[in-house]
Amino acid sequence: MNRIWKFFQYGYLMVAFICVVEAIVRWNTERTRSYFFLGFAIFITLVFFFKRRFRKKVQDRNNQNKQ
Repeated sequence: MNRIWKFFQYGYLMVAFICVVEAIVRWNTERTRSYFFLGFAIFITLVFFFKRRFRKKVQDRNNQNKQ
């Protein structure tokens, strides 16, 4: 199960990358929407780091309980 979460964890980064690209493409035509995409990319990147840290904490706790 942990392998699946590691795989999905990088999906957050892919979504953030897509949002940044979308913001760059729309920068000259729809600036307010570009800001929205950039804000969402920052939010998703923070979620990525939070989830990774939380998953590592849980994994370390499970490893300590097994020993």
